[in-house]
Amino acid sequence: MSASTLVATLEKLYKLNKSLLDLSVRKTDAIKSGDMKGLDDLLKDEQKHIAAINTVENERQRQSEGYLTSLGLLTEAPPTLSQCIEYSEPEDRAVLLDWQREMTELISQLRERNELNQKLVYQSLQFVNMNLSIMQPQDQQTTYARPNGEKKSPRQRSLFDSQA
Repeated sequence: MSASTLVATLEKLYKLNKSLLDLSVRKTDAIKSGDMKGLDDLLKDEQKHIAAINTVENERQRQSEGYLTSLGLLTEAPPTLSQCIEYSEPEDRAVLLDWQREMTELISQLRERNELNQKLVYQSLQFVNMNLSIMQPQDQQTTYARPNGEKKSPRQRSLFDSQA
């Protein structure tokens, strides 16, 4: 087995991850604008991409194992791309190194974008919680008896006085 089938799979994996990064960028915009419907649609697309990435990654692992087997090497666990690079011929090594570098850079960008989105969602939740706490009525009385001796009427509930 040549490295060309492995390279073709790496190219598919790269394209799927690149598309996932594009979705993450669009997700950032949806979070910033508060577009919940758009965000929901993006999350569904993201799940489909992740499933496809897992499928292609399994294919890559099988091809990596086949590639190393064709070179006369046996592995117990699915081989990594680094292992394929280590044992490959010089001309294949250069191509595989380029793909490894490209994938590493892309995954790094994806990780950074996901961290940004996570922070934005957290800030949005904090903002919602702050607004809910402002809208909830606060009891002014901290003692059991009213200062003028009146009996306390049952507490009136606000429209916003509910538990999430």
